Formats: sequence, C-alpha cells, structure tokens
Amino acid sequence: MKMQYSAVAKRVFLMAGLTAVLTTGSAFAQNKAIDFKQGMPFSGGFIAGNTLYVAGQQGRDEAGKLTGDIGPQTTNTIAAVKKVVDAAGFKMSDIVSVTVYVTSLDDVPKMNEVYKALMPDPKPARATVQVAGLIGGAKIEISAIAVKQ
Repeated sequence: MKMQYSAVAKRVFLMAGLTAVLTTGSAFAQNKAIDFKQGMPFSGGFIAGNTLYVAGQQGRDEAGKLTGDIGPQTTNTIAAVKKVVDAAGFKMSDIVSVTVYVTSLDDVPKMNEVYKALMPDPKPARATVQVAGLIGGAKIEISAIAVKQ
C-alpha cells in the first residue's frame, strides 16, 4: 500500500529533518568512544555530535584503590570525570548535568563541600541518589553529560 502525504505533511517532515541536522551540527556527526578498554562492557565516555556522556566514575586513586571516606573519594571521583572530559576535548564548564550516586545520604553534606569546591560555576543541574551499593565498595559514583557550544 503506497502512502500519500499532503503538501503540509511533506513540509513538516522536511522541517523535522532540517531541525535534526541543525541541532546536531552535522548530518554526519562522528560518534566516538572515550577511554574504551578492550574487553570491558562500557566506555569511560561517549561523544555523540556535540554531546559527551561520561559513564559513572568512581574515586579510585592512581593505583586503582578506593581509599578514605566520602571526602577523598569525591575528590578522586571528580578527577576521574575530569580525565574523561579532558580526553574528549571538552571542558568541565561544558558539563550541563550530573548524577551523583552515594551509598549513604549521611555522606551528602561532606560530598557537597568537596563538590562545591571542585566543580566550576555555574554548577550543572544535578540529581543525587542513594543506592544500596556500588561496584567495589565505592561510596560515590558520578556520571555526567557535557555539551560543547
């Protein structure tokens, strides 16, 4: 069965297509994995058009160990987010949204102190969620979305 479209419907389809092209910056925007390690089921980040999606990062030190309470883990977690952001060619000020996962809401005030000191102004939109547990016993994990202007 052949579909017939009115002139108005054809214009709507054309405008929707043009809007999609204009908002992504290119009809052929290149997607790119950031910090992908062979054999892992995820990338540290992923660029789609002018948007970077940073996977959940934890506060591991250079040796890959979780040390200290929520303060040092938050410092290391934000550093891990920054590492992915930098590797993607974005800036921390490009971050527009953050999701913070904590294992205890009692840790939020201390996490907020570190977060306020390390995240650039204006602070991105944020959700903070208490979870039952995080991989490896981490107290905090942060994911982020950054948009390059």
